[in-house]
Amino acid sequence: MKQFPSLVKLFLVLIMINNFSYSQNIERSEVPLKFKWDNSILYTNIDEWNIDKKLLESEIEKLKYFNGKMKNNSYVFYKTLRTYFDAYKLYYKISDYAFRLSDEDLRIGANQSLNQQATNLGTQLGEAASFINPEILSIEKNTINKFFNEKNQLSEFHFYVNDVLRMKEHTLSENEEKVLASAGLITTTMNEVYSIFDNAEKTNPPVKLSTGEEIELNGASYSKYRTSENREDREKVMNVMFTEGYRKYQNTFGANLAGKIRADYFYAKNRKYNTVLEQSLDVNKIPVGVYTNLVDQIHKNLPTLHRFLKLKAKMLGVDQLHYYDLYASMVKNVDFTFSIDEGQNLLLEVFKPMGEEYVSTVKRSFDERWIDYVPTKGKSSGAYSSGAAYDFHPFILMNWTDDFESLSTLAHELGHTMHSYYSNKNQPFVNAQYATFVAEIASTINETLLNDFMVKKAKNDEEKLYILGTYLDLMRSTIFRQVSFAEFEWEIHKRVENNEPLTGEEMSKIYFEIVKKYYGHDSNICIVPDYVAFEWAYIPHFIGYTYYVYQYSTSLIYATALAEKIVKEGQPAINEFYNILNGGSSDYPIELIKKAGVDPLSSEAFDIAISKMNSVMDQIESILDKK
Repeated sequence: MKQFPSLVKLFLVLIMINNFSYSQNIERSEVPLKFKWDNSILYTNIDEWNIDKKLLESEIEKLKYFNGKMKNNSYVFYKTLRTYFDAYKLYYKISDYAFRLSDEDLRIGANQSLNQQATNLGTQLGEAASFINPEILSIEKNTINKFFNEKNQLSEFHFYVNDVLRMKEHTLSENEEKVLASAGLITTTMNEVYSIFDNAEKTNPPVKLSTGEEIELNGASYSKYRTSENREDREKVMNVMFTEGYRKYQNTFGANLAGKIRADYFYAKNRKYNTVLEQSLDVNKIPVGVYTNLVDQIHKNLPTLHRFLKLKAKMLGVDQLHYYDLYASMVKNVDFTFSIDEGQNLLLEVFKPMGEEYVSTVKRSFDERWIDYVPTKGKSSGAYSSGAAYDFHPFILMNWTDDFESLSTLAHELGHTMHSYYSNKNQPFVNAQYATFVAEIASTINETLLNDFMVKKAKNDEEKLYILGTYLDLMRSTIFRQVSFAEFEWEIHKRVENNEPLTGEEMSKIYFEIVKKYYGHDSNICIVPDYVAFEWAYIPHFIGYTYYVYQYSTSLIYATALAEKIVKEGQPAINEFYNILNGGSSDYPIELIKKAGVDPLSSEAFDIAISKMNSVMDQIESILDKK
């Protein structure tokens, strides 16, 4: 079943536009029209929305009629799929409008009610459509081939049906599927326990800073003070956070996470997979080799991470880098200022390497009010792109802060928007939504182009160092850190799959050894204190997701490689990249990336990304040598 697109959330607070200050203290009515998205292309009023709501309710009832009949003949088979996906297309339009209207002002109860109604409709539609995949699997393959030969219109659903059939080996009987579905009532408990314990019931230890201020270390304050310019403060904050905040609870966190890992294996085994990794990747037909190759390539390129760590020590002015230094800024903050209009004009220049069609589409997003910029009273925080309304252009929610982070965020979200726009334009609805594995490539390419542009246009060495240093920190945290997480996740799953004990204490040992290896602890490149062993308990992704974090790294690696190709090769590389932009889910993500010009199963993308990282360090060292 096609999923509603995920939203990329970034938290932004203050904004200035055209010399007027906006800090969520104004009402939406005070914002200039050109800085608000135009919802009227979907509905001009709630009455129109209600008409579509009633239409969808009737389509849901119509869909129920086909339950048990798909095998009858090619016409009924086609009509079922046609009704199903047309209903979902209408639902996406209804839901997209409702949740974005809600985000405009969370104080308005009527809009929240609209959003809840849309959510309920989605649940009803999902329940009504639950028979479709099992019925497809119950039909003989020869019969399905006969249907496709008889009914030309079925060609639109070829990839979808074949993907359902591909999973037949791992799909159980109707009763067994119900049992697995019911098990979800139990297996989701671990995530709930973690969230409640970590955020509400676990004691947050106090710490006294060098200023004399005493703070309570929760997730937000830890993130803030681990970046402190005062080295003693950031060491104390990290030490207390992990020693007093997590070490004393490692067995509780460990038992909970081990339960989640066993639940993962329960599903994998019962779906006839050898490992959880196989099951997780098979959803999008991603070979296990992609994951293992990622870990191998990062191990091979650890010397580049170590070079970065030595450079960071030099720029921080410390003789010996410690793990608690990693979040301290290695460059002086530069006060970049961009109004919305200035940001728009700059991005039109930034995206010129992508070709005239791409730039003109971005300009349309500015001129036709695809974007909601200004933070106002009650407005949802953060930023996202939504391309759910298939027959319409995507929309972007922003909270513009007049700084480089806002500019970078807009570039990122425009990548998602262009991906949605071109996939919707070139694919039927059934194939328009793209997989998470490729979702961040277009957005990261845009950020890479922006960084390269800003370095070339920098007015002085301080601006250049800021852009280069920020980019290096991104590479370190996204490529290397996320793969260290991925390796830890892999190791703890293997313990359960091999019937080995897995406790919180064992998890701490595994995590500690991985972190020491990555950061060159034994070579004194970066000292990893003992308390870092408990950091795994602080990372919510391990309990909330299964084999997800590696995609942060692969997206940045593939995007870096593709961006370098676009800059160096021009139009031929752009033409290949459009295989991803236009592709939606018309093919498996690995195949789309291959068509874009990079082989995910080779070292090519890694070599380009690591070369880029070394090139950035060369530029920084050249500037430092001048000083």
